[in-house]
Amino acid sequence: MTTAMGAALRRIQLGTALAAFGNGFTVPFLFVYAAQVRDLGASTAGVVLAAFAVAALVVLPFTGRVIDRRGPLPVAVVGAVAAAAGAMALGLASSESLVIAAAGLLGAGIAVIQPSLATMIVWCSTTVTRSRAFAMQFFLSNLGLGVGGLLGGLIVDISRASSFVLLFSIEAVMFLVLGATAATVRLPRVPRMEDAVPTDERAKGGFRALLADRAMVQLCVLGFVMFFACYGQFESGLSAFAVEVARISPAMLGAALAANTAVIVVAQFVVLKLVERRRRSRVIALVGLIWTVAWIAAGASGLVHGSQAMATAAIISTYALFGLGEAMLSPTMAPLVADLAPSARVGQYNSAFALVKQLALAVGPAVGGLMAGAGMYVAYIAMLIGCSLGITVLALRMGRHLTPAQDKPVRAPHREPSADAAVAAHVPAQRLESEALTASV
Repeated sequence: MTTAMGAALRRIQLGTALAAFGNGFTVPFLFVYAAQVRDLGASTAGVVLAAFAVAALVVLPFTGRVIDRRGPLPVAVVGAVAAAAGAMALGLASSESLVIAAAGLLGAGIAVIQPSLATMIVWCSTTVTRSRAFAMQFFLSNLGLGVGGLLGGLIVDISRASSFVLLFSIEAVMFLVLGATAATVRLPRVPRMEDAVPTDERAKGGFRALLADRAMVQLCVLGFVMFFACYGQFESGLSAFAVEVARISPAMLGAALAANTAVIVVAQFVVLKLVERRRRSRVIALVGLIWTVAWIAAGASGLVHGSQAMATAAIISTYALFGLGEAMLSPTMAPLVADLAPSARVGQYNSAFALVKQLALAVGPAVGGLMAGAGMYVAYIAMLIGCSLGITVLALRMGRHLTPAQDKPVRAPHREPSADAAVAAHVPAQRLESEALTASV
């Protein structure tokens, strides 16, 4: 990787960390803010959260094509400005309609930012260094969210709306910093290649061509199950099970969430060394088994009667095991999406996978919440154990459709001498001619 690529990548990672830090100030308190501070009630607060998710689902199908046509830099800047405007509007809005509209704008902005940053990381990394780059992004995002949430908890005061205005203002400023950082990134210039724009059939067409890519379709199905069975349950079914069945106090539930973040932060680079030279499909399959154990531990916490300490330990272990799996996936899933994508459609592949994630994050809490509300906790745990085992099966099946370079890029048996340089050739030719040779930090 060249000096220019490394400099650009560092700026991107810095902006990501600051945006996550700002986001951490508000995410844990959005429901409380809408329901209690603005006195809109629990039902309207649910609509606010739904607007946040639906807005992302609306913009993501169009984001990828714009990224591939215009480049990720302007798209990231637009997303950051939109997110900043949405955050500021949320802090100042007092009526139901304004709060819902502001949440939608914030959700749309964040949704646009994610595939833009992912594409920028692809451009600024090589096949060999990409896993480490995405692992660093995941590490910094979780660290930023954790620190932001901790500081936000010290500032927030439900009796004072002004404290929430301060939180949303900090978030808005951090998004503007991300936008400014993205605007000043200078992607490295590389030699123009004759085949910089692929001519194969996979590079043509829209989502129809993507759906013809069997490996990518399998990865999207796998991703949906993963996000549904893990992230989609944190704030719905799993927390309800922990409180209602395992009788965990809200304070201990917070400790469990802290354990999840702590495992990610502490284990990320230890795990990276263990997984980056192994087949990605088998790493994902192992995550499925780890999450199976996590859900078994969660189920066991509800069977321990008379021992609150054991139940609490089981729930904390569940969240910690999820964190271990997340740390294993961060250097695996996003780089695999990039390596599956034709060079002219990296943005579309990243946006499609982000759309799958968003769908899972919308469906997961709904299903978890409904089953928890109906008291179907045995069926709930059994369903998620089945989903986790399904992750293992789907990953091994997907591995049969991956090339050696896609499944195990570090030790791929053969790579063209110019393959690493081709990464940055995703940049349209007209942009390459005007890009600087180096980037300042």
